[in-house]
Amino acid sequence: MGTSHARAYHSLHEFEICGLVSRGKSREALNTKLGNSYALFSDMDEAMKTTRPDAVCISTYPHTHESFAIKAFENGCHVFIEKPLADSVEGAERVAAAANKAGKKLVVGYILRHHPSWKRFVELSHELGKPLVMRMNLNQQSDGSMWTLHRNLMNSLSPIVDCGVHYIDVMCQMTRSKPVQVYAIGARLTEEIPAGNYNYGQLQIRFEDGSVGWYEAGWGPMVSETAFFVKDVFGPKGSVSIVAKEAGGSGKSSSIEAHTKTEALRVHHADLDKNEKFSKEDTWINLEDEPEHQELCNREQKYFLRSITEDIDLSAHAEDAVNSLRIAFACDESVRTGKVVSLM
Repeated sequence: MGTSHARAYHSLHEFEICGLVSRGKSREALNTKLGNSYALFSDMDEAMKTTRPDAVCISTYPHTHESFAIKAFENGCHVFIEKPLADSVEGAERVAAAANKAGKKLVVGYILRHHPSWKRFVELSHELGKPLVMRMNLNQQSDGSMWTLHRNLMNSLSPIVDCGVHYIDVMCQMTRSKPVQVYAIGARLTEEIPAGNYNYGQLQIRFEDGSVGWYEAGWGPMVSETAFFVKDVFGPKGSVSIVAKEAGGSGKSSSIEAHTKTEALRVHHADLDKNEKFSKEDTWINLEDEPEHQELCNREQKYFLRSITEDIDLSAHAEDAVNSLRIAFACDESVRTGKVVSLM
């Protein structure tokens, strides 16, 4: 994600990259892709002191998010930070408070909020009545560098926290209701991850309005690619489903590009005629605006820019990011304790 966001800043003339920071060799590889145009640093403190940036993009592993973000705010910077906001609810609250104290913008990388088809998916869900049933998953069969990435991520968080916050956020947008209860299960399918973590998880959420939703995420070379991409919602009046025949095909579960693909929305109407047969055919919506992953990152950064130049109030955005993380960690607690967790 750091590479994708750097490419966005590189291509948008309103931004000027003043430095690339990482501990490993990725900064040299990225700089080569960007024409060897930028100063390189291995330490954030040195980079901040030397370049004195107006804004910082944090795309590191989750356990560093809180400290880096607070440091950026203390240095008078606006912050774009990849999800999740932090590796604890308390940490996320401290980051949001630091942004408010500094009077600076905090944008969290919920990339699906910038996808036209996902926004339409949420809008259509509001026409289905209540309660809603929401079913989503993103299982990733990974090897090579992707499995290395997943193992590193699981040093900080489980898949249903790191990845699940996206889809919990979508469910909250769909229901516009308070989550009241969660239950989750998980399994550790490899000894290559920390003993206290798990690489498969499934969570269930119950909302105040009676809506329910589940999300499933598994990472690793053992993960099945059967039905790994499920995104749909149904209510009393019908259903809406993302149908991604290409992105949901074999060999695509570990493709970052495929994760945001929608391809088509299928709208099903529950209306029956006098013979109790469906009175309406399903409707297919193929949106012409189907941005690829890099274009979505460009749009995220354009929004970051607008939030600064137009002084957009991001208080609700920060609250949503903290709330989705709070729900995800409640699910994580449920996995570890085997108990239903109340959010009341």
